[in-house]
Amino acid sequence: MILVNGSPATTISVLDRGLTLGDGLFTTLHLKNQRPQLWDYHIQRILHGCNRLKLSFPDFDSLYQQCCQLAASVDDENACGKIILTRGSGGRGYSPQGCLAPSVIVSVHPYPEHYRTWQQQGINLGVAEQRLGWQPMLEGIKTLNRLEQVLLKDELDNRGLAEAVVLDWQGNVVEAVTANLFWRKNEQIFTPDLKQSGVYGVMRAFVIQQLTEWQHVVKSVSSGLDALLDADEVWMTNALMGIVPVTGIKDVKYEDHRFAQRLQNALAALA
Repeated sequence: MILVNGSPATTISVLDRGLTLGDGLFTTLHLKNQRPQLWDYHIQRILHGCNRLKLSFPDFDSLYQQCCQLAASVDDENACGKIILTRGSGGRGYSPQGCLAPSVIVSVHPYPEHYRTWQQQGINLGVAEQRLGWQPMLEGIKTLNRLEQVLLKDELDNRGLAEAVVLDWQGNVVEAVTANLFWRKNEQIFTPDLKQSGVYGVMRAFVIQQLTEWQHVVKSVSSGLDALLDADEVWMTNALMGIVPVTGIKDVKYEDHRFAQRLQNALAALA
């Protein structure tokens, strides 16, 4: 089921700038027990993106109700929700002037069942051959321009990989294809600095806040692949998969998953 500007629909205008220019953003949610999980984090993500792209803020109360409505329409306590905001139609060329009616699209989809297996058993990561560029103007935003990720997912499919570590053009670790990354060396925890590339995920924000409450400092760093390979523990996160232990990267294996498991328990306690 899909709601476009609050009403059931399956089409938008061919002039919508989300289609013609990728002019907009989106967020993906875990709909659990007919409610969006980590809703406050999604609000902050949308606000950050709207501020940077100069998009009108949506009605968050209405968005929440639409998510609940769609979650109730599926016969499963777990579902995937998606909120897309575009600048709408109007303007001339690239100029956003004259775009007065943003488009808000809310949809519901089946929950990816393989994430449950990943959460329980962990996952082995490859290393992507393709590299991400830098886009500091779009720092952390999940824009509708996802062509790098489309190409990376095609690489995963062609190489038979479930997921992979993705580096930027200078060789710094940025993220996985569909998730943020964390690693631990002794008791120090790290995550990639995303000022030049990558997405500020809502589960990443939850993990950082949770670890901070546990008196652990999370350092955002620009580090090469060797930092991951030298780590004692690695895990990846996104709104749908939650927290997934990484069991190996290339020939390196990780057997200690205690922080990932503790974070999984903290997330489960929110339900």
